[in-house]
Amino acid sequence: MPREKIGSVEHYFTDISVGIIDLDGKLTVGDRIHFIGSTTDFEQTVKSMQIDHEDVEEANRGDVIGMKVKDRVREGDDVLKIVD
Repeated sequence: MPREKIGSVEHYFTDISVGIIDLDGKLTVGDRIHFIGSTTDFEQTVKSMQIDHEDVEEANRGDVIGMKVKDRVREGDDVLKIVD
């Protein structure tokens, strides 16, 4: 499946498993994404995301979002959107 870079990880909160992602494009709840880095490589569906602690259904280029991730991510990891 094709993938397009949608952003990069800015920070990871280990205690709550939340990644902070700086977006380069549009991301919507329900999208499939792929986290990839030197030691990171997993996919997940976006179940929810927040901007400034407020739930949002979609976010756009320039937004910085927080989202629960199923595995550890690291600063600088790429976030790819899986496109059909």
